[in-house]
Amino acid sequence: MAILNNLLLFTSTFQLLLLLRVSSESSQTAGDVSQFPTKFLELAKSPDVFDWMMRIRRKIHENPELGYEEFETSKLIRSELDLIGVKYRYPVAVTGVIGYIGTGEPPFVALRADMDALVMQEAVEWEHKSKVAGKMHACGHDGHVAMLLGAAKLLQQHRHVLQGTVVLIFQPAEEGLAGAKKMIEEGALKHVEAIFGIHFTNRVPLGKASSRPGSMLAGSGFFEAVITGKGGHAAIPQHTVDPVIAASSVVLSLQHLVSRETDPLDSKVVTVSKVNGGNAFNVIPDSVTIGGTLRAFTSFSQLEQRVKEVITKQATVHRCNASVNLTPNGKEPLPPTVNDVGLYKQFKNMVGDLLSEESFMEASPIMGGEDFSYFAEVIPGHFAFLGMQDETKSYASAHSSLYRVNEDALPYGAAIHASMAVQYLKDKASRGSEPPKGFHDEL
Repeated sequence: MAILNNLLLFTSTFQLLLLLRVSSESSQTAGDVSQFPTKFLELAKSPDVFDWMMRIRRKIHENPELGYEEFETSKLIRSELDLIGVKYRYPVAVTGVIGYIGTGEPPFVALRADMDALVMQEAVEWEHKSKVAGKMHACGHDGHVAMLLGAAKLLQQHRHVLQGTVVLIFQPAEEGLAGAKKMIEEGALKHVEAIFGIHFTNRVPLGKASSRPGSMLAGSGFFEAVITGKGGHAAIPQHTVDPVIAASSVVLSLQHLVSRETDPLDSKVVTVSKVNGGNAFNVIPDSVTIGGTLRAFTSFSQLEQRVKEVITKQATVHRCNASVNLTPNGKEPLPPTVNDVGLYKQFKNMVGDLLSEESFMEASPIMGGEDFSYFAEVIPGHFAFLGMQDETKSYASAHSSLYRVNEDALPYGAAIHASMAVQYLKDKASRGSEPPKGFHDEL
């Protein structure tokens, strides 16, 4: 009887200890999640992560690659993902890479970084200046890649607390070649329920982030038109069909699309920035080429159509012909970037927890365009700006030959990426998340 009592006592004690251990582990996991994002920021600022991100950023900066040519950049990304044990898919959209961290189960949330450079000659003299003539990272994409890799490292180290799957999207060809659109076509957003993107800005102080709900960035596009007449001697214009006069009329008429056809409370831009025609003082040319850009938060496709109509019909008034290309040099138009209101609120709260409530700044709409907009058209998306301005230094705006990245901003970007992913998955799990339709059929 004593042996039986001892056995029952042992069994009860073992079960109790097992329950306590499970309870303790659950509490620890919940505690780990609740300690984010502060923990991520501390880790991102540690030399192990910060110095690593700087090395990556500088290596990419020294070897800039244009859209769909980011082969070495992509190779570097894959090698770093291999070292930290993150699984990935490659190639996607020629050079793109998609990494996966977490359970492999829903919900799925994506973090995106662009990785292409610009056709510009770097004017900043420093140790890690671009080694490729006529190409430079003048928009911070090298830093964007480094920050997302930093976030990957943080998330991989804490993958046991992820309540779903984080998708890392390293995107090629953001600068006018619709890399995001091509990645979507090749399945980058499969099962993904929300996506977040971050971009450096010199308009916000270091250590602060900026965003807004709804329209964040304008839709943007380009146009190029060839206006053709009949050239001849400038002294006898009656024997010509002058494309210069037609082009002049077109340029003036295009300005009316904003001044007379647009609601003053709805910002739009139509700018003619290129006019080429003729090479002699006394010769009327056969044709004139004009080109420019258009921006709009609403009715973007309608504005494109009106640009085309004005050019062709004004040319006809002056007895000329006109052909209009709305995708010159393969530059596809970008839709407006619109932030999901719910994701905006989550982001704002997360920044307050990570940094402070004062570290979040409400952004004003910007007429610049971003092909993150393609992602945000398909699923809820949120795009934010990360401050890097320092009162003691001057940082040039994007697309300047004097552009520099303030590397002190890298830890903030990595921590924001990682914290937003964890917070989204946590909130999603607390509300309950149904697997995407057909998800288990594909496993």
